[in-house]
Amino acid sequence: MYALVMFGAAFGFVEAAVVYDLRHIVGAPSPVAPTHYQTILNLGFITFIKPYRTLVATSALGRVETVREACTLVMLFAVAWLAAHRWTRRLGAFLVAFGTWDVTYYLWLRVIAHWPASLLTRDVFFLIPVPWIGPVLTPLVISALLVLGGVRLYLLAETT
Repeated sequence: MYALVMFGAAFGFVEAAVVYDLRHIVGAPSPVAPTHYQTILNLGFITFIKPYRTLVATSALGRVETVREACTLVMLFAVAWLAAHRWTRRLGAFLVAFGTWDVTYYLWLRVIAHWPASLLTRDVFFLIPVPWIGPVLTPLVISALLVLGGVRLYLLAETT
């Protein structure tokens, strides 16, 4: 379990560093949620959108970012697969690693980029299958719940 948390926290820093570097390269030092988009589905705390313009400098860079995000999920699945032999424990391991990664991503961005300014700052959470936007508080709450649920699944599956 500790290794999953260590992996998630380290991976959170790597992702924050990539986003920090990328934003400086394209000239936007802090992540910016799009302002011109078509709403596909609005759940209040998460809005699924179709931007009128790419969220990054070029559409090629946008495709690379989407693939990077998919590879992030593959890496988290791989770590979960290695962490356990039973499906319920693997799911728990994935939830712990994913939730830890996401929470520490925002913590590291706060440390290295002084962003977000508040928990209500809007951000793009995810790009697959379409961009998801909303306040930073949303992924933090969801990820904290994923960690708690993942710990429970991981530990309960060990005893049964």
